[in-house]
Amino acid sequence: MSHQEALTKYLAAFITGLVQAGIKDVVISPGSRSTPLALMFSEHRDVKVYMNVDERSAAFFALGLAKASGNPVGLLCTSGTAAANYYPAVIEASLSGVPLIVMTADRPHELRDVGAPQAIDQLHLYGRHVKWFAEMALPESGATQLRYAKTTAIRAVKEAIGHDKGPVHLNFPLREPLLPLLDPYPFNDEETTIIIEESILFLPYEKLKNLAEQFQGVERGLIICGKIEEDGFTEAVTTLAIKLGFPILADPLSQLRSSSMSSTTVIDSYDAILRVNKVVDELKPEVIIRFGGAPVSKSLSIFMKSLYDSEHIVVDSGSQWKDPNYVGTTMIHCNETAFCTELAILIQEKKSSNWLSTWLAMDEIAKKTISDHMQLTEELEEGKAVYELVNLLPVDSTVFVGNSMPIRDIDSFFHKNSKNIMVMANRGANGIDGVVSTALGASVYKRPLFLVIGDLSFFHDLNGLLMAKLHKLNITVILLNNDGGGIFSYLPQYGEPKHFEVLFGTPTGLNYEHAVQMYHGQYTKILDWEGLKMAILDSVSYEGLNVIEIPTDRERNLTSHREMWQKVSQEINLFLQDAEK
Repeated sequence: MSHQEALTKYLAAFITGLVQAGIKDVVISPGSRSTPLALMFSEHRDVKVYMNVDERSAAFFALGLAKASGNPVGLLCTSGTAAANYYPAVIEASLSGVPLIVMTADRPHELRDVGAPQAIDQLHLYGRHVKWFAEMALPESGATQLRYAKTTAIRAVKEAIGHDKGPVHLNFPLREPLLPLLDPYPFNDEETTIIIEESILFLPYEKLKNLAEQFQGVERGLIICGKIEEDGFTEAVTTLAIKLGFPILADPLSQLRSSSMSSTTVIDSYDAILRVNKVVDELKPEVIIRFGGAPVSKSLSIFMKSLYDSEHIVVDSGSQWKDPNYVGTTMIHCNETAFCTELAILIQEKKSSNWLSTWLAMDEIAKKTISDHMQLTEELEEGKAVYELVNLLPVDSTVFVGNSMPIRDIDSFFHKNSKNIMVMANRGANGIDGVVSTALGASVYKRPLFLVIGDLSFFHDLNGLLMAKLHKLNITVILLNNDGGGIFSYLPQYGEPKHFEVLFGTPTGLNYEHAVQMYHGQYTKILDWEGLKMAILDSVSYEGLNVIEIPTDRERNLTSHREMWQKVSQEINLFLQDAEK
């Protein structure tokens, strides 16, 4: 058997295994050494291939595909520094639990460490940021080698989608010639597969019963939900909260703010409420039950850190240790939805809860104060721009949010609604890189999709816009342009005016209209609030890339936020003082 025949059979077995295990999308970066895999993926009838010439953008695009679809996604590049450009997205996938199958082509062993071109050490390139690494054997066509190739592919997917989802890395040493045989069709769709059965982690009944008895007598409890996308979780945790009489402090990435059940126990203005010293001092919970990732809100994080006398129960379906404040007293590894559902069955619903009523009342006071402030805000300002989105976005849309100030403004001003709006973000490493590309990947499965992003993050990933042009993807970008790093105005660095603008403000003075036009996009610059309303409402009918730029002033943003927090504090303090009378 010739080298080409062996290469074709080996890779066909491998790709067949991937497809049988659930791979439908593969993102490919161009290159020579990866030629046989690229051609074979492109030839498979059940694989959708996305070509992206920028490796860093390609990896984040694959991340977005996987986040939005819920399925593992393949990612392929050639040898050398191309693979290193995948690293930021691999880190984000690792920390946020997104399954990626990263495949890097490599020089064969005899061309390593001898000065051959485009040859770097790719073994364990991503270190501890992948769940599993395998150096693939050189292609051979023996029966054992074909079973090995197929089984390794299936195992790679299994490792990626296990209880702790994340990326895996397969390194492929390949010898020339690199062209496989594509005629006749090289895949056998009727091949048998290995069945992967995943189980759900349950907490034993006796332990659930003990918790139910403990919670039954607790008056002052909180449920805190960070980023979580577990099926059925919204209904399950809301039912549990109602029975317990516990408020839910719901991060925007918990998906609890935009459902028909969100008004019952969900508190969404806690970031403002917990800036009030009287609340922090007097409304200390006895028990906190935590689900999901770390919340966005810094005031909530500071509040939790101060509660060292409270019991903190952390529930997580994986095996990670999610306790950045070192206050956890009980770590429970089980399915979050199952935990809430089974525990709620054992809880007798409380007839009334003054504790819950107090939190709901403070939430309404905070929201009304914020609303009144927004009504008086005439000039363009980032907080109000986010506040207006709830009314302007269509039902069943998706909002992908950039890091730094946009996600914090979403946390503060994206309030409860029943429009079933999904909120997504890269909150693993919380970087500003790759956000455009991730959002474009998500737009393949989530439509309509709106990206809310700051100007520096947008600039950082301008290359990602090419995917909208090449693959005719629909996305509306709401570009909050304060000409620099607005978040630093809220940090201690702001008190060092001598070097602030150069080191932290970092203005660029760029005209993004030209960049948008380069990628054949629609561009609108907003001049007033009515213009924003019309631009977002009209965006639903646009196809392709649509960028709505909102120019803002960093100083005005800072002043507006501070004035608003002060107003909220005044109103909450008055409410608590009246309650004491």
